[in-house]
Amino acid sequence: GIPEFGTQFVRGILELTRPNTFEELLKISGLSHGTDVWLNNAKDLIDAGICTLKEVIGCRDDIMVYLIHKGLKPKLAFTIMESVRKGKGLKEEWIPEMKACGVEDWYIDSCKKIKYMFPKAHAAAYVMMAVRIAWFKVHKPIYYYCMFFSLRCDAYDIATMIQGENAIRERMSDIQTRLSKPETKKDVSTKEIQIYSTLEVALEMTLRGYKFSNINLDKSAAKRFIPDPD
Repeated sequence: GIPEFGTQFVRGILELTRPNTFEELLKISGLSHGTDVWLNNAKDLIDAGICTLKEVIGCRDDIMVYLIHKGLKPKLAFTIMESVRKGKGLKEEWIPEMKACGVEDWYIDSCKKIKYMFPKAHAAAYVMMAVRIAWFKVHKPIYYYCMFFSLRCDAYDIATMIQGENAIRERMSDIQTRLSKPETKKDVSTKEIQIYSTLEVALEMTLRGYKFSNINLDKSAAKRFIPDPD
């Protein structure tokens, strides 16, 4: 339910890396928007214990800053960054200079695999927005959920949502079970997949102690979810 961090892919990165600083969230934004930056690259390095989230390459700017810090000339560090972020890899003549400055072999291999990299300023804009919304999710939950279900959802199952936790779990389980079987997967509609995403957040909301009331002609707003005035 947090923009840029809500997909199954990015949530998987969050669960594996357990970030606890803004800098690490920036790196995850870069990892998730690049091509061959996380999968077949940084994920394997972290899984193997070769390096940590803080050390892997996340955004394109990380390369230039790291290489300058290691002692490479700024012009060369910039040129290497530009080549890597465009997916052109490393020229052979750069590698001895990188090694001479103590750049690790895993870092050089990582640079060779990258096809596209996200700029840090773009990642920063996304993460700032996400953190602001996450603040409301933590500290003003009822207003967060009202806005989420009003603005971010395209499909609803009101009958299930008002029944609470068990009904929501059963509906989600039904959709997931049918998706997991080849013979029934084709019967799951696009709307049901969208409903599943809505129900994920609805389940979380109920587990936090809140609930949906049925639509009420006297209380409900026409086009958005609102806190119960009573």
